Amino acid sequence: MTDAIVAGSGEGEPISGIAIPAIPNVHSHAHQRLMLGLAERAGPGADSFWTWREAMYGFALRLGPEDLEAVAAQLYVEMLKSGFSVVGEFQYLHHQPDGSAYDNPAELSLRCLAAAEQAGIGITLLPTLYGFSGFGGKEAISGQRRFLNGADRFLRIHETLRKEMANHPLGRLGISPHSFRAVTAELLSEVIAAIDPTAPIHVHVAEQVKEVDDCVAWCGRRPVEFLLDSFDVSSRWTAIHATHMTAAETLRLAESGAIAGLCPTTEANLGDGIFPAVAYLAAQGAIAIGSDSHITVSPAEDLRLLEYSQRLRDLTRNALAGGPGQSTGRRLLDAALAGGARSMDQPVGVLAPGYRADITVLDSTHSALIGRSGDTALNTWIFSAGNAAVKDVFVAGKHVVRDRRHYNEDAIAARFRSAVERLTP
Repeated sequence: MTDAIVAGSGEGEPISGIAIPAIPNVHSHAHQRLMLGLAERAGPGADSFWTWREAMYGFALRLGPEDLEAVAAQLYVEMLKSGFSVVGEFQYLHHQPDGSAYDNPAELSLRCLAAAEQAGIGITLLPTLYGFSGFGGKEAISGQRRFLNGADRFLRIHETLRKEMANHPLGRLGISPHSFRAVTAELLSEVIAAIDPTAPIHVHVAEQVKEVDDCVAWCGRRPVEFLLDSFDVSSRWTAIHATHMTAAETLRLAESGAIAGLCPTTEANLGDGIFPAVAYLAAQGAIAIGSDSHITVSPAEDLRLLEYSQRLRDLTRNALAGGPGQSTGRRLLDAALAGGARSMDQPVGVLAPGYRADITVLDSTHSALIGRSGDTALNTWIFSAGNAAVKDVFVAGKHVVRDRRHYNEDAIAARFRSAVERLTP
């Protein structure tokens, strides 16, 4: 972090404030941005992740390619304005609403790439491998028909994206087996063997108690245990959520080098549970953050809620500071930067030669930050000021957010507004 920097804007004028590395957002489902506020009404029965999922499928079945591009572009602007500079798009819309392929099998992932270009954000595309509706290869249901691929069809999508990404300096390509509900070990192994051996792999795992129980009923092992037993898990892997782990699983996942991709605001909204962050970080485990279903888009809020969840569970304070006298905000930010850069396979997260100039500038004149510097400024941003203090953002040195305005904000917002009017019931 640099206090009171003077950063070149590309037009010569100085930009003052507090510079920090911009943060990677490692887990995004762009199409879910449409659902804000529309699932916060109690149903006739017990509400849960699983009832929310049915509502989400309804939205997913309605989006066309232009709609997805418009929604994703608006979302990516919101990410940039909050201090994110890279998005990991865990993209599982692949086909037309009836399940048939588009002429270009990668049509919808390419729409997310186009949206990222409009917004000027870095992107790691993670096309989703999705074949089944339950553990052991259970037949998929109708709401999932846009998601489904076998190995051959998925690899055609991936190869199309690989060729396209060669022309995008801010882009990277990985894969995202949706979950072990949606893929078998055999299907995933076949796909992994056919792609770049260094490409990122992201997978939902152990998000919900029911998921854990169903996995145990199927194979006698818990999802994280199944993952670690079945694959050569390393730092190319990001375990999204990993909420429900035993002490032994927590230690094994940390020691594997995998990144735990945490989405605290979405996990709280869906009633997922609390990640064992104290134990995971104590075991030198790597973490990163993502906004997932985009209930809010704010790295500060996700880091704050990660810490607060540990305090609420353990009845303590500064749970993740790492020791007496240590800054909680500093440890959280450093962990999210290092883990996020690895998870995204992007040269970001450090303000130093050899790294991309992805920079977030905090407003040192914001009322919460007046008189704050160093780690105290980080703590104040994360725990108090949040998005309101983000003033300027640079991606690869380009000034994409200037004094809280995105360079392409109005045009992107107009297309988003039209999409919402078409799609919202």
